[in-house]
Amino acid sequence: MTAADNRRITALAADRAVHRAFQWLHLHSRQLVQWQLEMLAIPAPPFQEKARAQWFLHQFLKLNLHTPHVDKEGNVLAELPASNLSPDAPVVLLSAHLDTVFPPGTNTTPHLDDPREQGEGIIHGPGACDNAAGLTALLALAAALKHAELTPTATILFCANVGEEGPGDLRGMRHLFGQSPYASRIRTALALEGAGTATIVDRALGSRRLRVAISGPGGHSWADAGRPNPILTLASGLLSIANLRLPAHPRTTLNIGTIAGGTSVNSIPESATADLDLRSTAAAELDRIELSILRTLTETLAIENRDVPPALQLSLRVARTGDRPAGVLAATTPLAHSLHAVDRHLNITTEPHIGSTDANLPLSLGIPALAIGAGGTGTGIHTLAESYDPTGRDLALRRILLLLLDACTLITQT
Repeated sequence: MTAADNRRITALAADRAVHRAFQWLHLHSRQLVQWQLEMLAIPAPPFQEKARAQWFLHQFLKLNLHTPHVDKEGNVLAELPASNLSPDAPVVLLSAHLDTVFPPGTNTTPHLDDPREQGEGIIHGPGACDNAAGLTALLALAAALKHAELTPTATILFCANVGEEGPGDLRGMRHLFGQSPYASRIRTALALEGAGTATIVDRALGSRRLRVAISGPGGHSWADAGRPNPILTLASGLLSIANLRLPAHPRTTLNIGTIAGGTSVNSIPESATADLDLRSTAAAELDRIELSILRTLTETLAIENRDVPPALQLSLRVARTGDRPAGVLAATTPLAHSLHAVDRHLNITTEPHIGSTDANLPLSLGIPALAIGAGGTGTGIHTLAESYDPTGRDLALRRILLLLLDACTLITQT
């Protein structure tokens, strides 16, 4: 952070239009709570975000944002254009994910208790914080900027995206930075994620998920005794995998989360499967550990198939079911300097974290990105008892707004 960064943020915060946006955020806490309750009542399981996406599209239309639409992957997009409307002009992405971890059939009806004078209160319901808090902030910032009649120095792309949670495997972000017409234009990305005023995620935790399947002919436990058993072979392989050496630096972890197989106690199973989760701050370590797992399982299978007739031998299949890239926002980047200047101006002590968020994708591509808390306090995240207290949300929204507008300035200066 330099003196120039501080001067730029001080000047931005003193702008009358920015103050009008701040005022809108301060005066419309009741509207924010109402938005949050409405969206929570619309379930958004992984791969079933369409209904909530349509609600978001309607809100973008009501705010009179530019070119609101749903893209091929299901992301809801709209723009606040800069004065330069060139079709290839750079944009800053502000996003929040639509999906929740909760499966179809989950009762997501929220309720509000302890309402205060301003219409705020603690919001209860699955997804109340992750990520209804981020989605509410997305709408609030768009509304405040429109009310203030602010024209950013670079176009802001608002996105309520699909596929952030586990099985979604960042599919919304993969489309935006892959096949989307915006892919070559996004120069900075801010992902609104959950609660917290000082929280940011600037180090993307890479993860890889593998499904291991071992198959064989199976048989009767008595009549076919002695045939290779997929469950026993898988168990032997997993025990060997558990003994693999993992580095402490960069920190790397391996977890065996599920195991399944067989149809009855008196049958030699025809198949057995297990799901593995690998995590590391370094992409190279994920590659190394995955290769070690494949080698270990292949060796285990070779031992089991030794001296077994070909027709009775076991087969192995390993498939990737998830792959989130690692990355980091360097402390020397203009976005990092801007964040610290904003936090200094607002008297916030920055709390950097490592995590797996929508920011993983741009960071892995070398695009400056952060995941940032949308204010308030969340509890019971990813449980049916999840809740969100919006107290103090106003400060976090001012923080994001300043960072967003300064990011627009920064990309037009390069």
